[in-house]
Amino acid sequence: MSSAGVRRAKSDDSEAIADVHAAAIRDRGPEYDERELRAWLANVHPERYPIGEREAGIDVVVAERDDRLVGFGWLDRDPAERDGSTGEVVAVYVRPDAVREGIGTAILERLEGIAREAGLAELVLVASKNAIGFYRDRGYDPDETVALEMTADVSLAGLRMRKRLS
Repeated sequence: MSSAGVRRAKSDDSEAIADVHAAAIRDRGPEYDERELRAWLANVHPERYPIGEREAGIDVVVAERDDRLVGFGWLDRDPAERDGSTGEVVAVYVRPDAVREGIGTAILERLEGIAREAGLAELVLVASKNAIGFYRDRGYDPDETVALEMTADVSLAGLRMRKRLS
């Protein structure tokens, strides 16, 4: 199990979150080609992460080990296109040198706990091709294949998944 602690993100975590995000994307393996990875990485920058009180209904958590940020997760408790009982896991990323240590699970469990406390009945997410197994093993069911627009001319294939929280 993870020896990392999971806490709410602070505003000064955004650079480290971007570093984790970029490192995790670079380590995606053969599921996406170089053009797709470059487009995905183009969306990674510290200003992107809604930390603190910047946005209501948003929760960003980080996992730390030995005073180093090794993962992060992002929950939108009130996505605009959903009803009030469904939230969205926007992201769960772990540094490549910390995968398969329970850190992603600890982050996801924290986000699910926040969602339950907020009274949400269900969570949805879009899994990248390499993360489908991770989410399936944690109770998320496939819904539909989707395309995530990264840049004007590049989209990534993903799978929308959902989980009942009751």
